[in-house]
Amino acid sequence: MTHASRRTVLTALATAAVTGPLLGTVAAPRAHATDELDLYTSNTDLYKQLAGQEGTEFARRYKRHEFLDHSYTERHPYNRTTVLAMHGGGIEVGTSELCFGIAGYHPATLQPVDDGLGVHDYWMFEGLRSSNNRELHVTAKNNDDHVCLSMVRSSLNVLSLHGCTAAQAHTANPQAVVVGGLNERFKTLLKAEFDRAGIAWKDGNDPEVRDLAGVNPDNPCNRTMLDKGGQLELTTELRAAMFSVNTRAGRAGSTTARYWDFVRACRAAIARLHQDPDQVVL
Repeated sequence: MTHASRRTVLTALATAAVTGPLLGTVAAPRAHATDELDLYTSNTDLYKQLAGQEGTEFARRYKRHEFLDHSYTERHPYNRTTVLAMHGGGIEVGTSELCFGIAGYHPATLQPVDDGLGVHDYWMFEGLRSSNNRELHVTAKNNDDHVCLSMVRSSLNVLSLHGCTAAQAHTANPQAVVVGGLNERFKTLLKAEFDRAGIAWKDGNDPEVRDLAGVNPDNPCNRTMLDKGGQLELTTELRAAMFSVNTRAGRAGSTTARYWDFVRACRAAIARLHQDPDQVVL
């Protein structure tokens, strides 16, 4: 099978300031080939070149939930799914907040949401600059962060969140999501839930959006225990509709009904996926 590499997707605010304008007011640059514009060959390369600047230039946040089993006879829960935002903060705007929500946490308080669907592990890399966050972009297939990879390799499923524009998604509806990754079952469940929520989607298998399909086996979304996962590319306009204050400081506390519709759809799809036969670890 021939695998197309994920195209570097530049959002409308890839270089936006923390207090920058709304996404919908800025024209987005066109996409470029996978790592054509990347300044860093990998996350490790970025960490070395920006040594001492974590917390000011960029940040890494993650949560691995503690699971214990000291029983001889009973089985206890284990983590099945990890949610990723590899280009969060000011790089692909809104993906950090979505990562928290889909993992089961309110992005403003980081408290678990009360929907009965539990919580999931998450990992994110965020651009913290006031401008030029695009320079911090590392193409997904080149992500070699040891914590990120250790989490996805020990997960049955991954849902990875990215940003694109409506033009890159080739969709008539500007508020849409491209559903990709190598896990076709996961994609089917996600698309069904998006239909229920009234969220427009496009399948990554569509030739028009193969660059956004997330089908490279080196993409962390596919480096799971099952060698397949899910990837979502949300358009600029869809992400803009999810926040009434669309700045890095304001997004977490200004989530809209659109945000929660999207989060609930993803969480419902994950819950349904967990019922499948291949979700059992013997």
